[in-house]
Amino acid sequence: MTDFTPPTRRQLLTMIGKAGGAAALYQAMTVLGHAAESQFRGPPQLTGARPGARVLVLGAGLAGMLAAYELTKAGYAVQILEFQDRTGGRNYTVRGGDTITELGSTQKVQFAPGNYLNPGPWRLPYHHRTVLHYCQELGVELEHFAQLNHNAMVHSKDAYGGKPQRYRDLYVDYKGHVAELLAKALNAGALDTAVTVEDKARLLEAMREWGVLDKAMTYSKGLKVGTLRDTLQTKVWETIGFYADHTMQTTMFQPKGGMDHIGKAFAAKVAHLVRLNTRVTRIAQDHAGVTVNWTDTQTGAAGQSSADWLVCTIPATVLGQIDVQVSDAKKAAIRALPYGNSVKIGLEMKRRFWETDYAIYGGHSFTDQPIGLISYPSGNWFGKGPAVLLGAYPFGTGDNPFSLGGYMLSAMSPEKRLAAALEQGSVFHPAEYKAEFLSGASVAWSRMPWILGCCAAWTEDSRAAHYQNLVSLDGRVVLAGEHCSYYGCWQEGALLSSLDAITRLHQRASAA
Repeated sequence: MTDFTPPTRRQLLTMIGKAGGAAALYQAMTVLGHAAESQFRGPPQLTGARPGARVLVLGAGLAGMLAAYELTKAGYAVQILEFQDRTGGRNYTVRGGDTITELGSTQKVQFAPGNYLNPGPWRLPYHHRTVLHYCQELGVELEHFAQLNHNAMVHSKDAYGGKPQRYRDLYVDYKGHVAELLAKALNAGALDTAVTVEDKARLLEAMREWGVLDKAMTYSKGLKVGTLRDTLQTKVWETIGFYADHTMQTTMFQPKGGMDHIGKAFAAKVAHLVRLNTRVTRIAQDHAGVTVNWTDTQTGAAGQSSADWLVCTIPATVLGQIDVQVSDAKKAAIRALPYGNSVKIGLEMKRRFWETDYAIYGGHSFTDQPIGLISYPSGNWFGKGPAVLLGAYPFGTGDNPFSLGGYMLSAMSPEKRLAAALEQGSVFHPAEYKAEFLSGASVAWSRMPWILGCCAAWTEDSRAAHYQNLVSLDGRVVLAGEHCSYYGCWQEGALLSSLDAITRLHQRASAA
């Protein structure tokens, strides 16, 4: 029997990349705890479209509009069919005077001029290169989004008598208590077989500095707002882990004045190609082209559109209910993909009391209540007059505890959601929260009729069984959207999937 030397992680990832390509490599790096940068290397070089070649795009979200934008530059004749009365999809901002229509309810937003809520995406990580590229190309002004704020709070009903603590204090306490325990273990020889003498000395030095330990290697010099038990009961490591996750690390950005400025910038290029208020009822294809049947949601009139190729960005939750002429494997992939649930609640307050009274400028305060967190606005710091903070953002799927709040809030009427958000958020700002409240608005994504969910919720098993079938070019039909990417639930994924879809479409069309 020969000796086997397992490959290093670098060697393993190299083999996966050669065998499965960039998509497989990204997933493998994610599973192994590595973060992968966006695979964006610049806009696609699509040239030489056949004269008269036509492409239908279903959905005028970012994936659909980017597909139309790049395909028209390549010479294709493009038409976009959109179910809603607006473009942008989940790239969505609500302002005063807007109407939010959910299944079973309608809200009229009453925010003051200049105030807004981003119910969908609300931040842009520095490594989402595709989004940032097109923001620059299309002239979208970006500003800083304050992600991590040490002066924000963490609340657990089981810790500190239910009183929120500043993240900065819990963070220091956590480091101190853990450092003291590790130092004791090192000094007791418990780790002698795991570290060398030299590394043991370095670790002790590191623990002393990192954990703010005294000469006796005990945590006595720090803030020490609570005992080790108190600190652990807050589960502060979850907050630390949240900020340490590659996706959530700083620096982050936001479009100035609302996330929908990205969608509006795309619409400025392709709005003339869009037919709004158009509900797709059937998608058919043959060797010559594709045909889409649709109904005008305002007049009830039926219509039909044809083209040589089709890019479909309709969310899987809705697409699974449409008669689509694709392979059985692709149909199975569409129907096997669940979506996560999320609710966002915007609370307009008379003044920015979190700044003036608490010195909190942006960032998030976390709670184990159903609202999940509150987030303080990043724009217009030190501004006068009313401002909107995010009063709830629970998100998740299945047995994820954080998802339960989303299902609970989405089951409520909009009025009861506001009441719940005000009651639960008062734990952070008891004197101000209800007294300063002016108006509110909420979006429960599972109740939005054009998507019926927030975003795709892949698992390792479902990706292995269905992902390649979902994203493959099926005859003359290709799918795109965040659900067709490894950057699920992010605009980066929607844009990358769109570029991948139209590149493969163009290659097939050019070879036809």
